Amino acid sequence: MNWIKSVGCEVLGLFVDDGSFAVAILIWLAFGIVGLPRIGLTGRWTGPIFFVGLAIILIESVLRFSHRRTK
Repeated sequence: MNWIKSVGCEVLGLFVDDGSFAVAILIWLAFGIVGLPRIGLTGRWTGPIFFVGLAIILIESVLRFSHRRTK
């Protein structure tokens, strides 16, 4: 049964390298779908706000990964 778990982890690793990065993107996506319309931001501002949020998530992930490499 351990080999099934190993295979599952390897297959998941093909698609998700950094779990916290993937979770942060999913949370931001959910916020973009549910939260932004409730705040009242619709139309022209949703795209740029969504982009800036994803860019911040990416920058944070890159900085965290670079600090992990240098230690």
